[in-house]
Amino acid sequence: QCQLNGLWRNDQGSLMEISVLRDNGDFQGQYLTRVTLSGGCAQISPLKGAQQQLGEEGWPTFAFSVRWDKFSNATTAFVGQCFVDAAGRETLTTMWLLREAVGSLEEDWKATR
Repeated sequence: QCQLNGLWRNDQGSLMEISVLRDNGDFQGQYLTRVTLSGGCAQISPLKGAQQQLGEEGWPTFAFSVRWDKFSNATTAFVGQCFVDAAGRETLTTMWLLREAVGSLEEDWKATR
């Protein structure tokens, strides 16, 4: 069974650490992104999420959000699922939406990636 707690690295070299995984599926941790909107240095940002609780079998789904407030006025929401391959390697697959603040309703069209 997949365990979300621990240290994860993505294809872009960013790191995510889930340090608290509660019995109800809620979790928190931190995200160190290597990809920034501003092109600046990587920063650690807080994350909070929840995992769908399953029995002993199955591959849990999860969602979490990251607040990039130390270096960007944006928030990203991730959704995904955890899998274990035949060799016992855990893998998270995710999709994300990033919302960046814009100055007006007319600019809303370019705020979500």
